[in-house]
Amino acid sequence: MMEELRERLRKTRRVTTPWSDDGTRGVTGAFLDELLDHWANEYDWGVHERRIGELPWATVAAGDTDLRVIHQRAEDSGAPVVVLLHGWPDSVLRFERVLPLLTDLHVVVPALPGFPFAAPLTTPGMSVNRIAGIVAAALDELGYSRYTVSGGDVGGTVAEILAGEHPDRVAALHLTDISPRRALTADPAKLAPDAAAYLGQAAQWFRTEGGYIAQQSTRPNTLAVALGDSPAGLAAWIAEKLETWSGESAFTPDELLTWVTAYWVTGTIGTSFATYTEPATIPGRVEAPTVFSAFPHDIKPAPRSYAEAFLNIRDYVEHRAGGHFAAWEQPRAYAGDVRRAVRLGEGQLRS
Repeated sequence: MMEELRERLRKTRRVTTPWSDDGTRGVTGAFLDELLDHWANEYDWGVHERRIGELPWATVAAGDTDLRVIHQRAEDSGAPVVVLLHGWPDSVLRFERVLPLLTDLHVVVPALPGFPFAAPLTTPGMSVNRIAGIVAAALDELGYSRYTVSGGDVGGTVAEILAGEHPDRVAALHLTDISPRRALTADPAKLAPDAAAYLGQAAQWFRTEGGYIAQQSTRPNTLAVALGDSPAGLAAWIAEKLETWSGESAFTPDELLTWVTAYWVTGTIGTSFATYTEPATIPGRVEAPTVFSAFPHDIKPAPRSYAEAFLNIRDYVEHRAGGHFAAWEQPRAYAGDVRRAVRLGEGQLRS
């Protein structure tokens, strides 16, 4: 497969536009050329594949499907349980740097259905609601009846649904964003002034930066062909997001290409659109005690007042560095906030 990939890369028809040097119009030609040359001639997927394969993988029965998870067990069988939920356009690799910092906890990192390293997705209907149900069933199968859930992006939405539908199981939440679906129904008149202003800021972001959402949610078949058959197209689509949604120098070329290659070798770019395409129902106010981490380079960090409109915010932590992939960019800060949430959950059990 990798030799075929290199051959495709070497035959890439380089495309230029009048805006090829303008980073505000998407990935620049110079950046993409350098990335593709490295992918074709120097990058060694085998090194990364072996490292990923050595993670403590398990396959768990979850109702009518199987869920592949990284299951890192603590020595203490009674240790708290943490569930880490990734988003798009990434995978379980988002949490690779956090895992060594949480060895005293039981940690479960699901490969969300449709994403890299998950069981193949062949049928429609894989909404965030269904994913939440699958994750809950898998955790039950693993013997975990109470846990803290941490996530962002798609994973954050799944976390909110889990907490709303299973308040007896979710001891606490740790989130880096609020489900963007909430902005569709939020009433500005019922929000604090800065929260209402945030709705306008989020709407502006969707107008200027959210074109990918419109395409992935309305025409997934068309886009899947373009990206699934062209490694250059796939790299452009994903690398632009990884670079612009993160803090400065968050990824080396090899790291960035590993996240992209994960999509290529698993053939999952099309199925990763499922959570954008399928309808979803978001719970009302979620009462699980919540730690919210605001990272300055995230795509649209919410103010505390907006988060408090939907969540039981107990701790709102503003960080000085990090972006959308904070678990990768700032693993110690991220792990610290996960532990804050775990302590909240432990307090709930004692109260």
